[in-house]
Amino acid sequence: MTEKPSALPHIKVLDLSRVLAGPWCTQMLADLGADVIKVEKPGEGDDTRHWGPPFLQDAQGNSTKHATYFTACNRNKRSVTIDIAKPEGQTLIRQMALESDVLVENFKVGGLAKYGLDYASLKALNPRLIYCSITGFGQDGPYAERAGYDLMIQAMSGMMDITGRADGTPGGGPQRVGVALTDLFTGVYACSAILAAIEVRHRTGVGQLIDMALLDVGMAILANQAAGFLNTGKVPQRQGNSHPSLAPYQDFPTADGAMLLAIGNDGQFARFCDATGQAQWAADPRYATNTLRVENRAVLIPAIEDITRQRTTAQWIALLEHKAVPCGPINTIGQAFADEQVVARGLKLNQPIALETIAHTATHSIATVASPLRLMDTPAVVHRPPPALGEHTNEVLAGLGLDDAAVAALRDLGVV
Repeated sequence: MTEKPSALPHIKVLDLSRVLAGPWCTQMLADLGADVIKVEKPGEGDDTRHWGPPFLQDAQGNSTKHATYFTACNRNKRSVTIDIAKPEGQTLIRQMALESDVLVENFKVGGLAKYGLDYASLKALNPRLIYCSITGFGQDGPYAERAGYDLMIQAMSGMMDITGRADGTPGGGPQRVGVALTDLFTGVYACSAILAAIEVRHRTGVGQLIDMALLDVGMAILANQAAGFLNTGKVPQRQGNSHPSLAPYQDFPTADGAMLLAIGNDGQFARFCDATGQAQWAADPRYATNTLRVENRAVLIPAIEDITRQRTTAQWIALLEHKAVPCGPINTIGQAFADEQVVARGLKLNQPIALETIAHTATHSIATVASPLRLMDTPAVVHRPPPALGEHTNEVLAGLGLDDAAVAALRDLGVV
């Protein structure tokens, strides 16, 4: 909580997205202060409400039927249930779009056109609307009508092919990244595009369509690996935790486990050599520069491993961090959240919530990860826990001018 003003309190976002990429984007906007109204299907809600285990626990530590996945990307939002397949539901969405600055959706290409909720239809009603469409493959091209999921994109983009141990080694073969990386990056890119469109609207007075595709993002975040291929024609190969362009830059065995060395320049390597009693390595013609170390890693890495096995991980970190040699433990997520720097930065947030509204249990709390957006004058805010399904339906519809009787009638029709 903060008493400082937020960055986007004047922005209203209509969130028709579900699962991860869209909700991640809208949660970022909500953290920055935007009023985000999440539209969900009556009786079902966002798919991720049911993606468990793991599930939320009540005050007695008993598992509920509410997946923790949903809490990762839906805080600070208001939830309203509307069936957009019904004409009355479509009318409500149009009314909400009239008052919105931004709409985010991740339906299949053309999926909202049959309801009259596509960009062209809503732009005619609200020319200032910024309409962000997130799909697997974009609005055009031969794959446009295909559904796209993070795992598919990691495979198709080449991300999986460069992740994991090399063929012929124990456990070798392509691996997915441990989180839905493409979805998450798509959410971040979408948020950036929306903020840019808001700035453009300041100058032009009109909104625009944003076409975000998971495949586009998946290719973009190949970063240096893509640049290497595009400029040399050489296809990058999997190499476990080592780096194609830096050495030593990987995990190393220690007396009680493993540690990570992330040496990025010759000065760091020289300090590492001095600290380990191998000062001669820094002047060795095989290792004097990073390029030479990469070329001769087959000899260098085993030699370093012989040294690192002589101390524990904690002993190495205590020695090297004071020599300005980048190193660290390979933590579990539990160890990461217990890390003193993570604690000092307040990266775990506990949000009180009356779980009886969603799980018929006692008052408890939901833990989420703090926003990494640290704006000093207009900080990110956390003022609402992830909402119960339809928790704000009456409140939102009242804002559209509907009285209790009108809302009750819509409930009877199954619209909300």
